[in-house]
Amino acid sequence: MKFMASNPFFLRRNTDPDTSHQAAEQIPATELEALVLEVIQTFPEGCISDQVVQALPTFGVQTITPRFAGLLRKSHIVDTGERRRAASGRSQRVMKAV
Repeated sequence: MKFMASNPFFLRRNTDPDTSHQAAEQIPATELEALVLEVIQTFPEGCISDQVVQALPTFGVQTITPRFAGLLRKSHIVDTGERRRAASGRSQRVMKAV
């Protein structure tokens, strides 16, 4: 499957301040999505976001978790419908590479 580049339009809301629009243009979203996808692919039974964040310790959760939406939109990953308990005690969706 070819990895599509991320459109900055999807990285911000129309109601966001101009600084968010500028940041959306500058963030290397495509590269970050590819990195997150590589991690998800190492979990054949699927994974939760806690596992992805743990596998990428040099990035913050606020950098990693927004990549899931782009990967889902591009059909690189799926939400399996399963939920697993996270470190916080809350449930997180299980994602799997396609």
